[in-house]
Amino acid sequence: MSESITQARQVVAMQIDALSAMADRIGADFDAAVDIVLAREGRVVLVGMGKSGLIGKKIAATMASTGTPAFFVHPAEAFHGDLGMIGPQDVVVMISNSGETEELVRILPFLQHQENRIIAMTGRRDSTLGRHAHAVLDVSVEREACNNNLAPTSSTTATLVMGDALAVVLSSKCNFQPEDFARFHPGGSLGRRLLTRVADVMHKDNLPVCHPDASFRDVVHEINRGRLGLVLVMQDGDLLGIITDGDVRRAFDSAADYREIAARHIMSSEPKLAAPDERFSDAEARLRAARINALVVKNQAGAVVGVLQIHDVVPDKPVV
Repeated sequence: MSESITQARQVVAMQIDALSAMADRIGADFDAAVDIVLAREGRVVLVGMGKSGLIGKKIAATMASTGTPAFFVHPAEAFHGDLGMIGPQDVVVMISNSGETEELVRILPFLQHQENRIIAMTGRRDSTLGRHAHAVLDVSVEREACNNNLAPTSSTTATLVMGDALAVVLSSKCNFQPEDFARFHPGGSLGRRLLTRVADVMHKDNLPVCHPDASFRDVVHEINRGRLGLVLVMQDGDLLGIITDGDVRRAFDSAADYREIAARHIMSSEPKLAAPDERFSDAEARLRAARINALVVKNQAGAVVGVLQIHDVVPDKPVV
């Protein structure tokens, strides 16, 4: 094993150990932090300098996407006018490993005057930041993973994971569901799957249709024309059944004279149905469970409005 691989594994192991130690320390202050956020009507404001600021931005993004309104404020910019972004009902999460970062300490008087609730993420509970916080989340580490024990490595990892823990617990407390996540991520694959409805992807124009008395030849012709591998058997606007490629093959193999076959003889009279406003993901799951290739789509009035096939894909772009 090379020296580089050995060192890389040591770095990973040190950070795992740091996280395990931090997990054992999570206690009453974490509960207090959760209660503080849930009790306030404002947003969560993340504040941090340097590497802590970068971690704060990620935590804010995670909270915002999981149901907790949050954003990041740079403490230096805050001291020069951006404090107006922080409202009295906001909860301020201040990130500083030492708890003595000058830019954070300087805005404490403003937050106290405005009666903001403060959550500290720090490695020193007895620091200035720790003493003035309403809840302290201990992100201390025995040492950094860097050779010189200087570069923020284990400490930033611990802070990030603590932020993830807070975001996930808050999300759970608020009963945040996959549909909510999808609304905040309409451009992602999960968002597209959960937001897309059957009406968005179903075939609805020039559907293949035949009369129940249609000949076998006409049935095959209409299936070929429609290019959906099926034909809808309808009379006076009512759906009587469906004929698939498989039905045609089985009928042709078993019939003494295919010319005597009419559509009504080989149709399935109880086709599986879907509604236009049904989630595509739910309809797709029913297709796979039933091991069939298509669903007939009917609206609330009972009219056929489309056909959904199992190979229909969710659009690459969100539906507008």
